[in-house]
Formats: sequence, structure tokens, C-alpha cells
Amino acid sequence: MRILTASDHALLVEAADLDEAMRLNLAWEGRSGIVERIPGARTVLVRFDPLRISAAELAASLAATEIDTAHLPGTGEVTVPVRYDGEDLDEAASLLGVSAEELVNRHLAADWRVAFSGFAPGFGYVVSSDPLFDVPRRSSPRTRVPAGSVALAGQFTGVYPRESPGGWQLIGRTDAVMWDIDRNPPALLSPGTTVRFEQVREAARLDAAGLDRNGDVPAHARRVAERPAAADADRLRFGTGRTDAAVEVVRPSLQLLVQDAGRPGYAALGVSASGAADRRAMREANRAVGNESTAAVLESVGGAVLRFRGAGVAAVTGAVGTLTLTEVRGDVRSLLHGEPFATVDGDELTLAHPDRGLRYVVAVRGGLDAAPALGSRAGDTLAGLGPEPLAAGAVIRIGDDALSPVQPGALPRELPAPGELVELEITLGPREDWFTAAALATLTGQEWTVTPRSDRVGIRLQGEVPLERALGGELPSEGAVTGAIQVPPDGQPVLFLPDHPLTGGYPIIGALTDRSLDLAGQLASGVRLRFTVKESS
Repeated sequence: MRILTASDHALLVEAADLDEAMRLNLAWEGRSGIVERIPGARTVLVRFDPLRISAAELAASLAATEIDTAHLPGTGEVTVPVRYDGEDLDEAASLLGVSAEELVNRHLAADWRVAFSGFAPGFGYVVSSDPLFDVPRRSSPRTRVPAGSVALAGQFTGVYPRESPGGWQLIGRTDAVMWDIDRNPPALLSPGTTVRFEQVREAARLDAAGLDRNGDVPAHARRVAERPAAADADRLRFGTGRTDAAVEVVRPSLQLLVQDAGRPGYAALGVSASGAADRRAMREANRAVGNESTAAVLESVGGAVLRFRGAGVAAVTGAVGTLTLTEVRGDVRSLLHGEPFATVDGDELTLAHPDRGLRYVVAVRGGLDAAPALGSRAGDTLAGLGPEPLAAGAVIRIGDDALSPVQPGALPRELPAPGELVELEITLGPREDWFTAAALATLTGQEWTVTPRSDRVGIRLQGEVPLERALGGELPSEGAVTGAIQVPPDGQPVLFLPDHPLTGGYPIIGALTDRSLDLAGQLASGVRLRFTVKESS
């Protein structure tokens, strides 16, 4: 067992193989100080609370683990109907040295089991004991893989829950619903589940509940729980608040989302925590209007115009720019960053394009009452969970759960404008040994520029000298934290933000420290940055 630093609040534990990784992951369930575990092909990423346990104490505790050699417990069985007509079927068979017919027959005959989840909610990494299945990824990933695609990569089979980019070899397709938020559990292929693939000549015709056209429950949907009673349509759109107060979007920004503190604890289902990109701004805005610090807010990339329905109190934090309130009677007044201000029905808030930073955070007293998903109102742009990005005309009801009096706001922070230089603190690892000494020197020695190809999934950086790898080949899929610096083959790093995939196959050279994460969420295109390595305590 090798224990590596993954960030200042996470360790990556290397196991001998997949079986050992699964057993270690199971052994650490409920361990004190551990926040979340993300198993991978040969690793377990362990996120911990540094206020409850130090990295050194946790490493010693993990290293002393005695692995249970008993049979791993299962969590049920599902059957997935597959039409084997994938675009890569012939190529995958050729790579394995068999005919397409033999590949299909052995895929059907093998005993499959979900080892872990990652990449996207409901994406299970399914492994078998048949040694045939060890297939390299495509040399050039597809930008669009349809939902329901059945694919091979490495020793795994996977089914894409929703349309997304991907580099796996496509061998077929299914209409089985991999992810349904109203199902218990939402993932059809959850860790520990035994899977049987069943060949069909016609594509299965299933609705979102996993029912066929006759209303019968097919074999692959045997574990689908009863759905909750149909909810009121207005509640689904606007939330459950008992007041008539609301916020209406008059003009959206480049991206206008509902965010809160996120949904940690669902890594086993392939769901990342998501949540506000600038947590400090969320807390400051909520504190100003008297909410709980984690109440749902609006996160706006760039300028926007919002109209208030009913009387209330609001505050704007995060990015720094001109803020104005056009009152219903026509008067226009300037607003101070971070300071709470009263609103009446019909008032309009205008957020100008930020002078510094990228994301405004708007809190309203009582919190936003958008419909939650898995206990959170955060909009996860990669997973498609939570409220969708808001467009013109969208209305979000305001809740009534403010706990404290309105308070004076926080002063604006020193956020960068495009062209300015900032420093971000990092820890090295877990895969710094995959890079040359020159690459490690380049990582911290040169400036990196934030490119326009950046979003809540990750910030794509550009440097004059790319990072050179010392090791070639593919890295088996393993967990990644928010703030991880992943390096694709071109050597230009990607800095993961809250909506990043839970697992990935590109090596991670380092990760931001927790105190640098909020600043990373405010980096606009054109900002220059340098990485500095955190000194050991």
C-alpha cells in the first residue's frame, strides 16, 4: 500500500489491484475523520476533515488496515438489455484478437460486477473475471457519445448515463435508464451490483421509470423503488416557499445558476459535491441578509438584470463591478458591494460586467427555494443535477427561513482583472512522479494564463512551455478533488472546479489548497497565475 498526497484535505491510497481497492474502500466505511471515499481502478481517494484528523494521523490509520478476505458483499442483481451494434465493435474485437461475434458472446457470458462509480452520476465501472476484456481507449475521444452507449475501456464495461464526451470503445446501446433521481438508489449500476448483459435484436423501449410500453417491470429494472407521489407542478418550478416573494430573471448572464454548499457524500453514486465556486462569497452574502451561511444563492458569470417580486432584502458579493437598483418608480441608485439593501415589488437589480473577478453572488433574505436534488439546490452543470441554468423569464421563489438580523456587509476582496497576476497555493501530487524534473520546475516557475475554454468543470490553462511527462501510457481511472491540476497529453493543465468529474485517467500533478479554491472560482479569461507549493508544516 502506498499513500500519496492528493491535496491538503485528501490522500490517495494505492492498492495492489482492483479487488484490494474495493476491500480497502469497504474497510474504511465510517472511519473517524473521513469525509468521503472515491474508489478507483487501483486506488481509493480519501477526503478528510483536517480539523478532526491530520494527514499524518490518517495515513498511519489507513496503513494499519487489515483487509477482510471474505467474499465482497453484493447489492443485488440487474439485467441490462443491449443491442450490439456499436461503432467500435469491430475495432474493439480486432484489438482483442477475436471476432466481433466472439466478443459479443463472451460479453454476454461473463460474470460482471460494478466495482465503483465515477465520471458522471450513474456511470458504473463494471468488471468481469474474463481476462479477454482489456481494451485501450480510443486515441481520439469523441466529443459526443449518446446516452445509453455500452462501451469498453481497460478492463471495464460502462454505460453512458447521458450524452457526454468520451473515449471508450462503443460496442452497443441500451435504453435502460442508468440514472433516475426519483429512484432508490438513483443509479441502476451502483457499486457491488451484479450485472448480466442480455442481447436484444430490437432496442428496448423503456420510459424514465424503467417500465416497458405495457407497464411491466423488465428484469433490468427489478430494483426500481416506488416513485414518490406526483408533486405539484408549481412546486417543481418554483420551490416550496410559503411566500409570494420571488426573483425573476430579466436578462441572464453568460451563466446564471442557483448554488448552495453542494451535495457531498454521494461519491459512491458518481455524484460530485458541486456547490458555489466561491464559497466565501456565498457565506458573506448570506450573512449580510441574515440567512444560514449555506442558503441557496444566485451565481452569475458576468452581468445580469434581476427583478424582485414582493418586498425583501438582498446583497451582492463575489466579483466587483457597478451595481445599480432601478426602483419601481423609476429612480436609479448605486449599491455598495456586500451591503444589504431593501427591495420592493418591481425593483430591478443590474449587475454590470465585472471589473474584477468573474462570478457575482446574489443572496436574498430567506434564501432561494428552488427544487432540491439529493438534498441540495446546487446546479451541477456536468452531471445535470439540480436547477438548470436560468434563462430570461425564469422565476425562483424566495423562502422564509432567515435566522438572523440583517448585518453590515464584508468589504470587497482583492480579485484580479484580466491581465493581472495572482498566486495560487498548491500541494504536489499524487502523480508528480509521472512528470520530469523540468516539468515540476516549469509548473511553479512560469506563468499560466486562463483561457476562454474554462467553465465550472475546469479552468484550461496555457503556458509557454507544456509540462513534459516522464511516464507514458494510460493511468487507471482514479479519484480527483476539486482544485486538482490534471495534465492531458498536450501538457497544458486543467484546473478542476466544483463540477469536475469524480474520476479520470490523466495524471494529476498537484492540487490547490483549500484556501485557494475560492480565488480560483473568480479567475476570468486572461488572468495570469503562478503556482506556489505549500510549505510542509
